[in-house]
Amino acid sequence: MKTNPQAAPVVYESWGQRVVFGSGTARHDVAAEIARLGAQRVLLIAAEGERAVAEEICQDIPVAAVFADVRPHVPADVATAVRAVALEHDADLLLSVGGGSTTGAAKAAALTTGLPILAVPTTYAGSEATPVWGITEDGRKRTGTDPKVLPRVVVYDASLMLTLPTRLSVTSGLNALAHCVDSWWAPRHNPMSSALAAEGVRSLAASLPRVAADGQDIEARRDILFGTYLGAVAFAGAGSGLHHKICHVLGGAYDLEHSATHAVVLPHVAGFNLPAAPDAARRLGTALGNPEDPFSALLDLYARLDAPRSLHALGLSEEDVEHAADLVAGHVPPSNPRSVTRDDLLALLGRACRGETGLLVPPPG
Repeated sequence: MKTNPQAAPVVYESWGQRVVFGSGTARHDVAAEIARLGAQRVLLIAAEGERAVAEEICQDIPVAAVFADVRPHVPADVATAVRAVALEHDADLLLSVGGGSTTGAAKAAALTTGLPILAVPTTYAGSEATPVWGITEDGRKRTGTDPKVLPRVVVYDASLMLTLPTRLSVTSGLNALAHCVDSWWAPRHNPMSSALAAEGVRSLAASLPRVAADGQDIEARRDILFGTYLGAVAFAGAGSGLHHKICHVLGGAYDLEHSATHAVVLPHVAGFNLPAAPDAARRLGTALGNPEDPFSALLDLYARLDAPRSLHALGLSEEDVEHAADLVAGHVPPSNPRSVTRDDLLALLGRACRGETGLLVPPPG
């Protein structure tokens, strides 16, 4: 067989996980999966706002303790506290019911205890399908990858999303879309993760406007969950690209709302990278139904969703932009399709802070 000596080698690492999709079946599915795992002392991790939903789901399982001090970006003291509760109650499984912050708290516990996680997402964060953890201390969000933190089982239930407010549905769904787009230029981007990401974009772009128009459209909610999962698996395989590096820095340093930050930043990173990333542009345009102008198609989707556009509205001031650019500059992945200068970051973050529309930025020369 002839080989092309110039063809780049492909390395793809998949992560083993059991995923259960349903609608109105979370209580049954969680009980069945916990019985299958043989857990007898479950630590339930759920924020106060998710307590009622979590207790309904947990009626048929052996809960040994509840941890409710969930906070965004997993502050180090939260990580310490959840680990202590798991050890104190001799937990043999971590059950997270909630969004990305809740899953993140479970991951922080799993990182040091090795306990398995069963995740029941109530947003479209996607963290449940990745081996990536993050802990914030002294204004810096440290992230890493470890198979111990990948939830052993994920139970998706579209009916749990019916009470998710429209704005959070939109920002969380765009966070999922960012997993897809960033996978096309992340450090380990590869044909498998790129294909998953393209299908994720298709699913999300078709279903998010339906949910924005009718929050009770359960079929659309389920389609978003499929897109969320595909994007998260793509992200797990490809790694963290420029978009996620920016958002992790902003979240850790300025405690900005997680999903809304992703929603605001995405079109700015896309506008910067797409002119230097023809394969990503082709995939995005095809997935959004506009191969000739993928960036305009992305902006059109944002307009249909009335998505947030301003980092200033989330708490970032114009005075913070220079410091933020300096922080991000040390985290730009070498895989990015074009070089990124401090001036580039100042311009990108400045536009995002002011709420200006993302721009296509051609490479110099």
